[in-house]
Amino acid sequence: MSFGNRKEIRRSNILMLLEAIIICYVGYLASVLVKYFFGASFVIIPFTDFASQVGLFATLVVLAALSVGLYETKLRETFRGIIRRIFVSVAISYFIIEVITNTFLTNIEISQYYLPAYAGMTILALVVFRYFINRLGILGLGQSKIIVIGAGERASIIEKRMRREVDRFGFELLGFIPIPGDNREEGIQNEKLIHVKIDENFRNFIADNDIDEVVIACDQRRGTLPVEILFDCRLRGVEVTDLLDFMERETGQIVVNLMYPSWVIYSNGFNSQNYLRDALDYFINLLLATLVLFFSWPFMLLTAVMIYFEDVKSASVFYKQERVGLNGRLFNIFKFRSMHTDAEKDGAKWATTNDIRVTKVGQFIRKYRIDELPQLLNVFRGEMSFIGPRPERPQFVEQLIKEIPYYNQRHNVKPGLAGWAQLNYPYGASVEDSMEKLKFDLYYVKHQSLMLDILILIRTVEVVIFGKGR
Repeated sequence: MSFGNRKEIRRSNILMLLEAIIICYVGYLASVLVKYFFGASFVIIPFTDFASQVGLFATLVVLAALSVGLYETKLRETFRGIIRRIFVSVAISYFIIEVITNTFLTNIEISQYYLPAYAGMTILALVVFRYFINRLGILGLGQSKIIVIGAGERASIIEKRMRREVDRFGFELLGFIPIPGDNREEGIQNEKLIHVKIDENFRNFIADNDIDEVVIACDQRRGTLPVEILFDCRLRGVEVTDLLDFMERETGQIVVNLMYPSWVIYSNGFNSQNYLRDALDYFINLLLATLVLFFSWPFMLLTAVMIYFEDVKSASVFYKQERVGLNGRLFNIFKFRSMHTDAEKDGAKWATTNDIRVTKVGQFIRKYRIDELPQLLNVFRGEMSFIGPRPERPQFVEQLIKEIPYYNQRHNVKPGLAGWAQLNYPYGASVEDSMEKLKFDLYYVKHQSLMLDILILIRTVEVVIFGKGR
């Protein structure tokens, strides 16, 4: 194990210990506040029982945070993403301790307000703590220093896609190193260029500037990259990352136009569906669909009435449309009608943001995603999941497969009611838009997991509540 790795492990251990102490102290503060505001309703329990409950909750939160990657020193995540991970960690721990308390620790009498207050205060305390250690760069969790080898056409994707400060939240980009073979005409235009030879002195350059990561983004690799130098950097604890992996990690998308077959073959992810996931997937989606239907049926009924009275000449409240599903199989998708009945009298057209074919009721139900609710039937039938790439029409799929490389790979998973692309990109109204959305869809296909699904669900709820529908 290298010195760099040992140092990272020590930093993670210190962070876990500090957060465990904070969670325990918050447990004490929560007991004091609940006792102060609710008085006699807070029953005094033996200190050993109280300490064991607080210790159990702190342990569960730390383990949950560990499972979602919050103690990774190389974690590349916006602060908003860190807040979501903290929320998920505390929510999972709260659920588990509620089950344990009500099942095994029934002899402990404590206020019904204590655990909710404890969980809420824990989220607040951890968010504030993480904000300051990230802002001040404590424990090495601030910005890492990055250098890019290459200043040509491939490297320019960083300049084009990551112009804003928020796009570079997790790192400080020192500059780009031009090397022979780079297409400088289509390359870096406004970023800092660093003229240093990639030879024996490059090791000293890395050490002198405390560089944490080297990104390989040259246009031509053969004969231009000193493998031995980069190999030595890697052994010294410096990350060496391919441009595709870097963009995938920092932007949450796969740059389709830069993909090459060997990268797909050797990269992590793109795991096939295993038996356990297949077995649980339908039942989890069935449970979610039942819960959503239970709470949303009054809104669905009201929506149907509004659509009917807006256009009484048409008896069509719902409409079904053929879409492409898992492994290219066709199925009929169900939605509330949000367009005029003659919207496609001239043939299939792309949906746009301010589509004149959309009715007044349609504008409202699209904004809050109410038009998608009838797709719960597709979930019950096993044709769709809650989370996955949005299913596209076969007429468009046939065209897109011809024009966009790897487009058909998005059909390796079930389509969904909500997707990673819908959270990160607006309505697709062209082949170019479909290319951009495919970058996010392939990212989901490559990284599909329960954790990612939970994060997408949380963000989707936020989109629906605040009417930010895409």
